[in-house]
Amino acid sequence: MSTGLPGLGSASLTLLNPTEWNAQTCAEVNARLETASAAHIADWAVATFGARLAVASSMQDTILPHLFGTRLPGVDVLFLETGYHFPETIVTRDEAARAFDITVVNVLPEQTVEEQDATHGKDLFARDPNLCCALRKVEPLRRALEGYAAWVTGARRVDAITRSEMPVVSWDAKHGLVKINPLALWDDAAVEAYQEANDLPRHPLVAQGYPSIGCLPCTRKVAPGEDPRSGRWAGQGKTECGIHTS
Repeated sequence: MSTGLPGLGSASLTLLNPTEWNAQTCAEVNARLETASAAHIADWAVATFGARLAVASSMQDTILPHLFGTRLPGVDVLFLETGYHFPETIVTRDEAARAFDITVVNVLPEQTVEEQDATHGKDLFARDPNLCCALRKVEPLRRALEGYAAWVTGARRVDAITRSEMPVVSWDAKHGLVKINPLALWDDAAVEAYQEANDLPRHPLVAQGYPSIGCLPCTRKVAPGEDPRSGRWAGQGKTECGIHTS
């Protein structure tokens, strides 16, 4: 099996494709892939995990659906359908599904928004955003990842201080599988360059002052010069939904 990584010959295959995945073997692989391009990381992920690989995408951009859809036809792209998305996010998801050879898997919470309102009271996101995210994102994703060997995210180190040392490859003990962040080292310029080079579908709200897009009730525009993540859960003292934290 080829690694797809220049300079990594057959002697490296044992390191890059361990027989058992755990924190140590993931750290060893990460050390080799830390400076690899996103394309090479994607090549390695597809060669190593094949159909047991899932790609998670918020559809803020369509880079991951393109990056993996061109390498693994029909790849499962997990979309957390919280019931609170901007209409533009749903439009972008549907455009990606038409544009790329991917299988969009809409990951649903156990309760609809109406059922959750009946159980926990209306607008839980305003009173207890951590619980709302747990119910509508974290727990549904946990269930959706069962059966996969690895998952890919679009998280980047520049997104937030909590992600500043995020590895490219790590062992996700919470879900019991390998976590791959091929865009970890990218900045906003790299994101823009990839989108332009590949003429990707764009989420229209990004150009309208929404550099970090989540659920509609918990996302606001960001003023020039503000932290891009400041538009998420504004005034709530919250910076992460819980997916990328242990």
